[in-house]
Amino acid sequence: MKREWREIARGDTRAQWAGIYVTINSKGTIVLNRAAHERLGSPTAFHLLYDSANNTIGLKPTSSAMRNAYPAHTSGRHGGRKVSAYRLVTECSLHIHETLEFPDAEIDTDGILILNLRTAKISNRALNHPTRKK
Repeated sequence: MKREWREIARGDTRAQWAGIYVTINSKGTIVLNRAAHERLGSPTAFHLLYDSANNTIGLKPTSSAMRNAYPAHTSGRHGGRKVSAYRLVTECSLHIHETLEFPDAEIDTDGILILNLRTAKISNRALNHPTRKK
């Protein structure tokens, strides 16, 4: 009996823990997974940057001793980090009503994590949260 194998192509989806995963919620908490934090050099704090012309948030790694540094606190059991950026949301008049995920988050040549608010989408986890099922 001859078998007619057909190879199934692997999609362009990234592995959950291997790629950069970053979200921001309505309270301004930015959460990075461990992979993103390690690729940035595992900093203890970040400088928050905002480019209003491009509607982009930037996280620049720094030490917690620097002026205007926002500390990166541990988030969860798997090495993620969170940065409280409520001041960024209020001072830059960002209107974030849901938890947003940045599917195209990238680290530029200067080592700054670029988060484009124009291409951000509502996080699937936020969409499937039990409080939405009303």
